[in-house]
Amino acid sequence: QVVVNALQRVRLNFYRKDPSSCLEEIRFPDFHIAQELPLNQVTPIEFTPNQPGTYTFTCGMNMFRGVLEVR
Repeated sequence: QVVVNALQRVRLNFYRKDPSSCLEEIRFPDFHIAQELPLNQVTPIEFTPNQPGTYTFTCGMNMFRGVLEVR
């Protein structure tokens, strides 16, 4: 779970070290983000959440999940 503030620019850095093909992509569907995650590299994802709420993010195959809480 990641907690952020509404109307504030967010930068999340993802470091993929697992070679599983499931983890090749991360998706934040509520923010229209789908980003490839190269192996052994840091990939920044930046966006500004406008509304408070709880938003799910997933791997490309929807098997791994996380939660973004916007306050």
